[in-house]
Amino acid sequence: MLLTFLFLLLFLGIFGLVFIPSSQKLIMRQFALGITSAVFVFSLFLWLGFDQSTSKFQFVVDSLWLPLANINLVLGVDGISLFFIILTTLIFPLCLLASWSFDKGSVKSYLISFLSMELVLLLVFTNLDLLFFYIFFETVLIPMFLVIGVWGSRQRKIRAAYMFFLYTLLGSLFMLIGVVYIYLFAGTTDYEALSVIGFSSYDQKWLWLAFFASFAAKVPMLPLHIWLPEAHVEAPTAGSVILAGILLKLGSYGFLRFSLGLFPLASVYFTPLVFSLSLFGVVYTSLTAIRQTDLKRLIAYTSVAHMNLVMIGLFTGTVIGIEAALLQSLSHGFVSSALFLIIGVLYDRWHSRVVKYYGGLTHTMPIFITIFLFFTLANLGLPGTSSFVGEFLLLVSAFEANTTACFFAATSMILGGGYSLWLFNRIAYGNVKIVGLDLSFREFVLFFPLVLGTLFMGIYPNIFFSPMHATVSNVVWVDFWM
Repeated sequence: MLLTFLFLLLFLGIFGLVFIPSSQKLIMRQFALGITSAVFVFSLFLWLGFDQSTSKFQFVVDSLWLPLANINLVLGVDGISLFFIILTTLIFPLCLLASWSFDKGSVKSYLISFLSMELVLLLVFTNLDLLFFYIFFETVLIPMFLVIGVWGSRQRKIRAAYMFFLYTLLGSLFMLIGVVYIYLFAGTTDYEALSVIGFSSYDQKWLWLAFFASFAAKVPMLPLHIWLPEAHVEAPTAGSVILAGILLKLGSYGFLRFSLGLFPLASVYFTPLVFSLSLFGVVYTSLTAIRQTDLKRLIAYTSVAHMNLVMIGLFTGTVIGIEAALLQSLSHGFVSSALFLIIGVLYDRWHSRVVKYYGGLTHTMPIFITIFLFFTLANLGLPGTSSFVGEFLLLVSAFEANTTACFFAATSMILGGGYSLWLFNRIAYGNVKIVGLDLSFREFVLFFPLVLGTLFMGIYPNIFFSPMHATVSNVVWVDFWM
C-alpha cells in the first residue's frame, strides 16, 4: 500500500497542477514542492519498514494487466532498488527549490514535466516485469527531452535534446528484441519467474549484448557517451541535476538487476569487455575533463568517469564490489547533483559558465566557496565523505579480480585531483574578477541535505550496506573468479 500511496500522491500532484491557473506561479511552485517533499518523507518509511534479513521483494503491488498473456504490472522493493528510490525522491524537491526563480516559458508545463519524470523513475526502480520496465525505461526520455529542448539555456538545445533522445532510444531497441525473445521462450516477462529459468549459454550471450546496448548508453560507456556533455551544457540546472543524479543510475541499475541477475554466465564471459571499456572511459574522460573551459561540460565528463568506475565494481562479481558500486552510485548522486547546483548558482548570478570569467570568489562569496570546497574534496574521495568508502572498497574488490584493472582504475583518483583542484583554484583564488552576493537562505537550504547525506554516508556506511547485503548476496550466486 505504501508504494501505491506514493504513486497516487504524484498522480494527484500532476492533476492538481493542471487545474491551477497559469498566472498563479507561486502557488504552483509551492504545490509542486509540497507534493515532492511529501513523497520524499513517505519514501523514508520504505527504509524504516524494510526487512534486512531477506532478499525477497517487499511492499509488493501486483496488478493484473493481460492475465491471459501472463503479463502483469508487478511492483516491489529490494535492497538494490531501495536507495535509488530514496535518492530519486530527495533530488526532485531540491530541483524544484533550485528552480524557484526559473521563469522561462510555461512554469506549469515545466513543473508537470518534473513530477511526471519522478513518477516514471519510481516506476522504473520498482518494476518487476521486463516489459513494463522497458516501457517506463523509455518513457523517462519524453519529459527529459522536453526539459532540455524547451527550457534549455542556449541555441543548441534542440540538437542536444535529439542527441539525448536518439542515442538512448536506438540502444534500447535491441533490448526490446531481447524482451520479446524472452517472452516467447519463457512465456512470461515476470522477473522473479525468469530468475529461476535457466537460459542456455548461447542465449545468455546474445541477450546480454541486447541489454548491454541499452544500459551502456545510459551509464554512459564509451563510445556512447557523446550525448551526455551536450545534454548537460544545454539543459537547465535542474535538468542537469536529474541527469547526473538519477538518470545515469538507470544504466548501472539495469546492469545489476538484469544483466547480472538473469545472465550470470554471459556476465562472466563479457567481463573483460566491460573492464576494458570502463577503464578506457575512466582515463579518457578524466583527461578530457582537465582541458574543458565550460563548467558544466567539465563536471559532465567527471560524471562519466565516476560511473565507469561503478561499472568496474559491478563486474568484479563479488559482494563487496557490487555493494561498493551501489554506494558509489548513491554518493555520485549526492556529489554530482551538488556540483551542478553550485554551477547553477554561478550561472543565475552572471549567466556564464566559462571558467576564465571567474576568480577570487573566496573574498566575495565565502559560504559558497566553503560548500564548493567540501564537494570538491568529496568528489576526490576524501576520507569521511561518501565517495571514499565506495571508491576504497571498489578498488579492493577490483584488485582481487584483476590487478591491472585496479591499477588503471586507481588513476581516476590522481586525475580527479587534477581537474577538481585546478577548477577550484581557478574559481576561488586569484584576482577578484566579479563581485556578487553570497548564498541566499534558499540556496543554503538547498545544499544542506546534500552535505548531510554525503557526511552521513561516509561516517556510517553500514547503515546503507545492511539493507543491500541479503539482496546482493542472492544476486551473486556464481563465483565469478573461481
